[in-house]
Amino acid sequence: MAHRTSLREWFGAILACCPGDCPLCGTRTSGGLLCPDCELEVCRSLFAMTPRCVCCALVLDRHGDCPDCRARQPHYDRVIVAFDYAFPGTLLIHQLKRQRRLLVARVLSSLLAHQVQAGFPALANDTMLLPVPASRNSLRERGFSPAAEIARHLGHALRLPCRTDVLFRHHESAPQKQQGRQQRLAGALGLYGCSRAVAGCDVALVDDVMTTGATLDGIAAVVRQAGARSVCGFVVARTPLRGRTD
Repeated sequence: MAHRTSLREWFGAILACCPGDCPLCGTRTSGGLLCPDCELEVCRSLFAMTPRCVCCALVLDRHGDCPDCRARQPHYDRVIVAFDYAFPGTLLIHQLKRQRRLLVARVLSSLLAHQVQAGFPALANDTMLLPVPASRNSLRERGFSPAAEIARHLGHALRLPCRTDVLFRHHESAPQKQQGRQQRLAGALGLYGCSRAVAGCDVALVDDVMTTGATLDGIAAVVRQAGARSVCGFVVARTPLRGRTD
């Protein structure tokens, strides 16, 4: 396993030094990351100065309330996101998850790393990155875990340990895509477990897309019970309220 990790890090370092194409417009870029124009377009909503929830990063409603945190107090301390789940950022998610373009995980982790590094308060330098476990069906369908791929690259960019052996699923669940808020919240209860390796640690849960926050909250509760000192979420894309089906 260590040998495989070192090979991946070596290959990633080589890619970072080689010219590549922007995955959205095809412009020649360093390391195949987004060109400046596409990066600005993907992350534009984060620069709009629209008030957001300090806990879950959702845009506040017209009353200044957070629709997701109003009904319940999350078990995580805060969530940092790279962009809102909207065009053209959705194309990057599609390229990774549907087209299996694994190199896009590095592009997404780069965007997320920028937001983490700019976040306040600063992250503890021994924070443990834990990717949200994928279901058996999605692993069978894709052959990889998007969250784990993003977390691995993010750990390399931030120089933080990434552990894929801490979180696990107790059982499988129905796909969340067509579920409403209450179904997601109920489905996350008792779904995840973790080892005692997090006792006394600062933990960051890594995922690709966050909709209602039910999955992140369910895992955060488990990690808290296992003794984690702090829990935050690092999420590539945050689904706006208007983009949901519930």
